[in-house]
Amino acid sequence: MLNGREVSRVMREKLGTQAQQYSRDFGRRPVLATVLVGDDPASHTYVRMKAAACTEVGIESRRVHLDAGLSTNAVCAEVRALSEDPNVDGILLQHPVPPGVDERAAFDAIDPAKDVDGVTRDSFAAMALGTAGFESATPGGIMRLLDSYAIALSGRHAVVIGRSPILGRPMGMLLLARDATVTYCHSRTADLSSHVESADLVVAAVGSPGLVRGEWIKPGAVVIDAGYADNKGDVDFDSASRKASYITPVPGGVGPMTITTLLEQTVRAARERSMS
Repeated sequence: MLNGREVSRVMREKLGTQAQQYSRDFGRRPVLATVLVGDDPASHTYVRMKAAACTEVGIESRRVHLDAGLSTNAVCAEVRALSEDPNVDGILLQHPVPPGVDERAAFDAIDPAKDVDGVTRDSFAAMALGTAGFESATPGGIMRLLDSYAIALSGRHAVVIGRSPILGRPMGMLLLARDATVTYCHSRTADLSSHVESADLVVAAVGSPGLVRGEWIKPGAVVIDAGYADNKGDVDFDSASRKASYITPVPGGVGPMTITTLLEQTVRAARERSMS
């Protein structure tokens, strides 16, 4: 079992020490601003979870709640104001935003130096080209989880199911940078099962409960379930766990790593900004 909760707990202990040291060095805590547009109940829950995690490690959390009826320009203006605020180190725009807001435009209003959730074009380019920048939080968390269990990636065939700009696509880029051979699959992929059957590593990131069946899993493969809908993952856990060498539970696998990566990158952003 790839226990994201336990790995996160260890990481957060270290982050707490780093945040305390930052406070001693610079006279304030690292600051993460969370922008929530509208009143989606699940988004409110996620924002509360992230605020609680900030408190746990000694990061100051600032919540900016915007009306669902605001225009794209108005939301971008709020995000740009946070980008220009010298007392804000990281910015998280909670996904998804209401249909009337251009999410890509709102993401790209974030200063790349404060993009601790790794959602801007600049961050994607950094992941794709291997240059300095922040990783998308869920793919970055998955990489940290794999590393914590010393799972080798070089030369292995990784199948990423999903092509979203903040999960599937950056996941493939991070794996490619570690010398994995990457296949992307998606809703238009023909014969999905045959692709999964050839994979040494499967990352399911669609949000379609039970999409990946256990009989598709290659014996000994590593299975990462990053999907979540109706309190279930994309992988049929019971059948897949009988064939996989490592597998993430849902919940308790990828989710805690996503939040912890966000916190880690916030502390890093604060120090980098203060030292520049």
